[in-house]
Amino acid sequence: MNPKIPFAAIFDMDGTLFKTEDVAVPAFKRTFEQLKKKGYFEGEVPSDEELMGVFGMTLDEIWDQLLPGCSASVKEMADEIMLREELNILKEGNAALYPGVKETLAELNSRGVPMFIASNGLEAYIAAICDHFGISKWFKDQYSAGRFLSDSKDQLVAKLLADYSIEDAVMVGDRHSDVQAGKMNNLFTVGCAFGFADEGELAGADQIVTDFRKIAAIIERKIGAQSCEN
Repeated sequence: MNPKIPFAAIFDMDGTLFKTEDVAVPAFKRTFEQLKKKGYFEGEVPSDEELMGVFGMTLDEIWDQLLPGCSASVKEMADEIMLREELNILKEGNAALYPGVKETLAELNSRGVPMFIASNGLEAYIAAICDHFGISKWFKDQYSAGRFLSDSKDQLVAKLLADYSIEDAVMVGDRHSDVQAGKMNNLFTVGCAFGFADEGELAGADQIVTDFRKIAAIIERKIGAQSCEN
């Protein structure tokens, strides 16, 4: 059993740490092109706006929206193609973290803040991003919907909190599902307005930031407040 963690920081990946559109949009397009060639998809490839609109959803929700009416086997094939193309694009060097992410994570790590990832993505995708940018070393664990087959971000965060005996945490993300996951688990929530959130989507977040570098100070204040309460 893991020793109790009094306080932790939990981060979403896409649209929070990672500029997902640089990889996901071209990977989606390559996926649809390959599905077309195999005869599993007809019609127009969704627009960039439509593709970016599914960021943050679970994989089942993504393919239900983009491939309505297709069989489970076709959606599984799309998953496999998409992951392969995302990893290819990542290796090609056409990807980036948001400004200040590495510096902020390094600062929080130096202050001894336990950090985790909670993402709706696939396990191999999350691991590849962390390894590519050299940020794996700062996270105690990387929780993904693909790894645990969770149906929602709420469930994923709840499992993380229970597995690591985390007593309190800040949940940082850019979508309503991140804010909801934090609130459902009684966490302080930080909404990232530089990601993919639509107008009003982050309503209910305890704090909203437009620059990732602001997060370090928020977490430090939460730690200080917790220390005073104890």
